[in-house]
Amino acid sequence: MSNIDSVTIALTPEDNQRLANLCGQFDEHLRQIERRMGVEINNRGANFNLIGPAAAVTTTGELLRDLYRQTEVEVLAPSAVHLFLQESGLDERLEKQGDIEEVSVRTRRGLIRARGPTQAEYMHNIKTHDLAFGIGPAGTGKTYLAVASAVEALENDEVRRLVLVRPAVEAGERLGFLPGDLAQKIDPYLRPMYDALYEML
Repeated sequence: MSNIDSVTIALTPEDNQRLANLCGQFDEHLRQIERRMGVEINNRGANFNLIGPAAAVTTTGELLRDLYRQTEVEVLAPSAVHLFLQESGLDERLEKQGDIEEVSVRTRRGLIRARGPTQAEYMHNIKTHDLAFGIGPAGTGKTYLAVASAVEALENDEVRRLVLVRPAVEAGERLGFLPGDLAQKIDPYLRPMYDALYEML
């Protein structure tokens, strides 16, 4: 397991407007970074205390400095922070630190490894908890990794069956009328799970 570090960094030159830009409204930019990096960020003025796995803390400090430089020329929005995190080569930075805990699942079709600390934490939680939630943007591997973990459990006789359940709409929305029988109504929403199962079984 990774060592937990607590590091405080100071962003200079201190500029309250730029610091507010970096943190975002109600610190939403910091919360984005926390979720992506698996660390805790606390700040007082220009001083930011980072708590988490050693490699993630070091990389988060670099990211905050890079983003702070960006505030000199740009007003940051959550979408810009998300894009910055996507394009900043986080996995490569963390691998250079050599502190990513290897998490993987094995199916009869091969080995599936976590890519980065967030996926590793997600897979670890699936393995160690009866119920795990994965929340995040589309295309980040939530469904695929959940199905892979389920297939591994089935092949290892840890479970007797897999039950596929998926909400068709967001909470509070209405699905409306859908043509066809029950299977035709539901299949499109289960398709990502079916595709992952076909690939692994």
